[in-house]
Amino acid sequence: MSEVYAARRARLRERCNAGGSAAALVSRPANVRYLAGTAPRDAVLLLGRTEDLLVCVGPPGDRHAQGRPDEALRVQTLPGSGGDPAVAAAGLVVTQGADSLAVEEHHLTVARHRAIRSVAPRLRLADLGGAVEQFRVVKDEEEISCLRIGAEIADQALGELLESILVGRTERHLALELERRLVDHGADGPAFPTSVATGPNAGRRCHRPTDRRVEEGDFLSVCLGATYRGYRCEIGRTFVIGTSPADWQIELYDLVFAAQRAGRESLAPGAACRDVDRAARQVLGSAGYTEGLPALTGHGVGLEIDEDPQLSPAAMGKLDACVPVTVEPGVHLPGRGGVRIDDTLVVRPEADGGPELLTITTKELLAL
Repeated sequence: MSEVYAARRARLRERCNAGGSAAALVSRPANVRYLAGTAPRDAVLLLGRTEDLLVCVGPPGDRHAQGRPDEALRVQTLPGSGGDPAVAAAGLVVTQGADSLAVEEHHLTVARHRAIRSVAPRLRLADLGGAVEQFRVVKDEEEISCLRIGAEIADQALGELLESILVGRTERHLALELERRLVDHGADGPAFPTSVATGPNAGRRCHRPTDRRVEEGDFLSVCLGATYRGYRCEIGRTFVIGTSPADWQIELYDLVFAAQRAGRESLAPGAACRDVDRAARQVLGSAGYTEGLPALTGHGVGLEIDEDPQLSPAAMGKLDACVPVTVEPGVHLPGRGGVRIDDTLVVRPEADGGPELLTITTKELLAL
């Protein structure tokens, strides 16, 4: 992996040099992890004029760190009581003879910006923008492998839950059990707070579990994800509790399933992000569901659970091959509940079999 990290840093250095900056300061944790192999708490990565440094408050292997640092990268730990790694890195840039520094303005706080100015008043600061986030959109096969394993873990945890008794248990209890099962099966932890929604709560995006108990006839919607080696995936399914589902539940489920399928089938290199959203949204709109729909149909995943690209009506840009995304349409009927179906897929060309489905738990409407 050392060669991979070095190539990523070289690519960023070329971007900075082209923009007139002799050095770059990366502070967003996911971006530090992408370029350095690890992201200790509060650490920053300095792409300096003469060498690259990972500047940390404590040892990079402490319990707060994620991953392992690139062996080819020099690590500098701040002495004594520590201090701000970003400020220390700016001071190092000056000693290296650089006159300009690109920073991630969208992540750098005002206080940090002022502190950097105080130690390097003559240093010209430029905005690095979302350069690293743009590099992260297309994944290599090693990254996709991590996502694939995370998806397998999430599928396994969900499958085991469905084999247990659910009636009478609370949303909160089921969410905690799912997160425990993720870790038991090898995940670093949940990719995001697990959502379990029952009855009138079902189908709500990002629902926070409550003490409501599962009842016969409920819709039960679950959304969870596993983190594996820093990479995060997502899966969402909806089920019915008890006997055969009611007619309205079948109709609503079939509609959301058709919308999700339309979105999945639209994934292809070169497809406009807004067209994928439109494909799913039109299915729901044709059935009269236009109000209260989620703002987006899906999003990218990787070192963060919500990355570019965004699959929304106003999204710009087109999909590339090897971009992992979610497709997650849903409908929620106030007071009754609803349906969400969510998969993580990797965009692949038709010659390679089309979109690769990572989350494979059945999408059949099961009565549990």
